[in-house]
Amino acid sequence: MNDANASRMEAACSLLAESERRFLLYQLAEHRDANLEDVVTGIAAWELDVDPALIEKETRQRVYVSLVHNHLPRLADYGIIEYDLRSGDIVLGEGFDDIRPLLEQFKQTEAEPEIRQLPSL
Repeated sequence: MNDANASRMEAACSLLAESERRFLLYQLAEHRDANLEDVVTGIAAWELDVDPALIEKETRQRVYVSLVHNHLPRLADYGIIEYDLRSGDIVLGEGFDDIRPLLEQFKQTEAEPEIRQLPSL
């Protein structure tokens, strides 16, 4: 593997290491676009494993700040998404296809409880 491929692989793994980024990308992979407010609510509900209607304002605010100041800019820097904070629109970018196979592996692993719940060594 050459240095460029190794660097791209490391960047993809780093981007997908954060659960909030993965959840956002899972949603975008299904729908190709999303609204920031819907994503905030969805991520908060997913993290807490509760109904979206039960998410408190403080939790929404924490997720919003995390997305706006960290996750969205990182994904945009790699061309994986494009977003507009004024409208709240988030869409897949051309770089998404580069990480799709790895994202699908993450999603499959997270969908299998016996893999997620492996005992600590």
